[in-house]
Amino acid sequence: ATFSVPSWATGLALMMFTALVIIGGIKSIGRVTSFIVPIMIVFYMLGAIGVLLLNISAIPDIMRLVFTHAFSPTAAAGGFAGATIRMAVQMGVARGVFSNESGLGSAGIAAAAAQTRDPVTQALVSMTQTFIDTLVICSLTGFAIIGTGVWSSGVNGAPLTAAAFSAGLPGEMGGMIVALGLVLFAYSTVLGWSYYGEKSIVYLLGDRAVIPYRIVFCLFVGVGAVTQLDLVWTFSDLTNGLMAAPNLIALIGLSGVVVAETNRYFSNRG
Repeated sequence: ATFSVPSWATGLALMMFTALVIIGGIKSIGRVTSFIVPIMIVFYMLGAIGVLLLNISAIPDIMRLVFTHAFSPTAAAGGFAGATIRMAVQMGVARGVFSNESGLGSAGIAAAAAQTRDPVTQALVSMTQTFIDTLVICSLTGFAIIGTGVWSSGVNGAPLTAAAFSAGLPGEMGGMIVALGLVLFAYSTVLGWSYYGEKSIVYLLGDRAVIPYRIVFCLFVGVGAVTQLDLVWTFSDLTNGLMAAPNLIALIGLSGVVVAETNRYFSNRG
């Protein structure tokens, strides 16, 4: 909407660019995402920090609101005042899992493709994604939303973030930062999940299913761009829950192996 591009055109472009990258497999995906991700993180963080600096007098109120509403019957959640804590926790967990993949088992697929001498080293690197994604990026976003006062505007999701950046930065800069950030975040996410799905389909059906899978995946990328957002969120929350349940059971079963490998790694370094 920011760039006045029709949804069908966005879907078509995203489908074509996705197809061009995933044809090359994990190496092609890795090259593109390793270029996009650092740029989009720095770009977005600078924008959020800019909002806070231009509204620095609101920082004490931000911290007060965060802590008082965290332990009160209502919470600043869902873009409106008066949302219950249950709703805040429900939405927070659902969106948090969607953003950092914690507990889903999906990030391990990409980590397993990395070339490393020790699996613990890769595990430690992978753990930083949750810290950067959730504690840094999401916290800055939340602070910007609260600091600009748009949290009670009744707006949800990306439009709420865009409203905060637009209110906190001069001119159209805020809206452009959020729009470009969303494009980069969304595109890198699509590429990453294409690889997760490909490895899963290979495990289930073998290498012969790779090409049909890539074709179907690219088609659904285009369909997703013109689908109602509420339906997409509902479906993603459902499937994330279905992935998390068996994976968390497996993590509990393998906890002994994790502890043993971690102790071995740090004892060798000591």
